[in-house]
Amino acid sequence: MISVNAGNITKGMYLIYKGEPNLVTKADFMSPGKGAAVMRVKYKSLKTGSAIDFTYKTNEQVEVADVDKKEMEFLYRAGSDVVFMNPKTFDQESVPASLIEDKLGYLIGNLRCWVMFYKGGPIGVALPPNVTLKVTESPNEVAGNRINAPKKTVKLETGIEAQVPIFIKTGEKVMIDTGTGEYLGRVK
Repeated sequence: MISVNAGNITKGMYLIYKGEPNLVTKADFMSPGKGAAVMRVKYKSLKTGSAIDFTYKTNEQVEVADVDKKEMEFLYRAGSDVVFMNPKTFDQESVPASLIEDKLGYLIGNLRCWVMFYKGGPIGVALPPNVTLKVTESPNEVAGNRINAPKKTVKLETGIEAQVPIFIKTGEKVMIDTGTGEYLGRVK
């Protein structure tokens, strides 16, 4: 059993809470005027997908989930599962789409991701920091709207929408941040 001091918990860690692995989605260090410092942690349950808040004293020990990471390529979506392939062994792994529902719009063919496993079963997917997607629908810019770097909403090849500068046209490729969904730049 590997454990970590609660004061060292960071976003993205997988920790054991009530006997189950949970993803840390937020970790805030709080030092009140009186009393001991605490770490407020927001978990995402990997079984139910629900959010759980918990507060630890910073000197408490918290068990770290023994998570294995494998680099895999996205292949396709099959019903309620997303299929990834190990590019070295060609083994395929189905991951429940509910584990990565907020990231599905960034998955394009052959995208290399890190698939996390706990006790042999998939528990999550870490995407690269940004992806390049093609613009499929882009409304025409409005004449005269040139103040404060105006943006417009476009539809991308995976079906998601993004706010981009008004000069982006249909057919162009844009780089999107997978963590925030923000436009990063045009790709040639």
